Amino acid sequence: MQSVCVFVLSVCICVSVLLRSAISQPPTESDTYTECTDGYHWDPQTEHCKDINECETIPDACKGDMKCFNHYGGYLCLPRSVSIIHPSTEPAITRTEPFNPCPLGYEPQGDSCIDVDECERDEHDCQPSQQCINTLGAFTCQCPEGYRKVGTECIDIDECRYRYCQHRCVNVPGSFSCQCEPGFQLAGNNRSCIDVNECDMGAPCSQRCYNTYGTFHCRCDQGYEVGPDGFACNDIDECSYSSYLCQYQCVNEPGKFSCECPEGYQLLGTRLCQDINECETGEHQCTESQTCVNIHGRYQCVDTNRCQDPYVQVSENRCVCPVTKPACRELPFSIVHRYMSITSERSVPSDIFQIQATSVSRGAYNTFRIRSGDDNSDFYIRQINNISAMLVLARAVSGPREYTLDLEMVSVNPLLSYQGSYQSSSALRLSIYVGPYTF
Repeated sequence: MQSVCVFVLSVCICVSVLLRSAISQPPTESDTYTECTDGYHWDPQTEHCKDINECETIPDACKGDMKCFNHYGGYLCLPRSVSIIHPSTEPAITRTEPFNPCPLGYEPQGDSCIDVDECERDEHDCQPSQQCINTLGAFTCQCPEGYRKVGTECIDIDECRYRYCQHRCVNVPGSFSCQCEPGFQLAGNNRSCIDVNECDMGAPCSQRCYNTYGTFHCRCDQGYEVGPDGFACNDIDECSYSSYLCQYQCVNEPGKFSCECPEGYQLLGTRLCQDINECETGEHQCTESQTCVNIHGRYQCVDTNRCQDPYVQVSENRCVCPVTKPACRELPFSIVHRYMSITSERSVPSDIFQIQATSVSRGAYNTFRIRSGDDNSDFYIRQINNISAMLVLARAVSGPREYTLDLEMVSVNPLLSYQGSYQSSSALRLSIYVGPYTF
C-alpha cells in the first residue's frame, strides 16, 4: 500500500491507493513481444515498462464532475476542485525517506520502476564470508563452495562423510583432499588410488626389484641375500655353511665360492682334488739313472738299480743273492722292489697290497711274513692261500710318511730234502708313501 494526500479546500484527505506493480522485463532473443503489468507498456527506447496515461488514452475516463488524475499503473477520479501535491514537495510535511511509488526492491526511473542492485549499493546483510547475489526486487546471500547455509551462517560441509575418496579423506574448511596409502598415488580424478611402480621410480634395491600391489620387494642374485634393511644385498659366505663343500679348501668370493687344491693336486670337477701324476706329465726332475715314482701330492726319484751287495741286479727291480756267496746263506734268495702310495687316515683294517708268488715248486708249503720295516706294528699279513697273501693296514696312519717293508715268502719242501725239510725264501721290498691328505 502507498498513500497520497489529496487537498480539498485546504483540508487534507488521505486516500489509500493500491498501486499495481510495474516490473521492467527486458525482451529476450526468443520473445516476439514484451508484456508489462496492467497500466504499463514497453518502451523500446528506454527498454523499460512505461506508465500508461489512462487520462489521455481512455476517453471520458471520469464521468460527471470528476477530474482524471494519472498515476503509476492507474489513474484517479477526483472532484475538479481537488489538487494533488506529491508528498516529497509538500513543505508542511517532513519525511525521512523519499516517496517511492514502486514495489519493494525497485525504484522509479522516469515513468518506470527498475530493479535496485542491493549488492552493488552495499544495501545487504550478507556475512563477510558470503557472496551477495542480486535478484529482481531482492538479493540472496550465497555461501562459498564447500559450505552450506544454516540460518544466516555458513557451515563447512564435511565431504568425507560421503565417501568421496578410495583410501583416506581429509576434510579441510570449504573443501577436502584424498590421500592414498603408502605404495599408491592419486589417479587423475584426485579420488581413486592406483599402484605405484616403485621399481620404475628408483626403489633403493641394490640388485633386483619386484613390484607388487601397493609395495615392492628387493631380491638378490645367486650367492647374495637381502640384508636387514630389506634393500642391500650381502654376499653369502658359502664356506661358512659347510665344511664339505670342497674336498680341500673353500674360498669365498663375491656371490659365489670356489675350491682350491694343495700343491701337487688339481681340481676334478669343481670340488674334488686329484693327484697330479708328475711322472706322466713330465713335471719331474729325475735323472736318466733314476726312476720317477708318483705318490700322493708329489713324486719320488729312486735309483734304477737299487740292489745292494751281496745282491746283484738281474732285471728291472729284481735283485738276486747268488748261493755261491757265503753272505747269501741267511738272506732271501731274491728281492723284488715295488712302490705304492696311500692316503692319510684310511679306514682300518684296510687291504692295501696283495703278494703273489710267481713260481712255486711242487710239494712246497709257503708262508708269508713281514720280515722288517714294521717297527710299530702298523701292518699285518693275512694269508689267502698257499701262493698269495694280503698286506693289511692295521692302524690309521697320517702322512707325509714313508715305510719300507720287506715282505717275505718262506717255502718249505720236504720232497727236496734228504735230511729234514728244504727251506728257501724270497722277499718283496715294498716302499709305501703315505700322502699328507685324506684324498
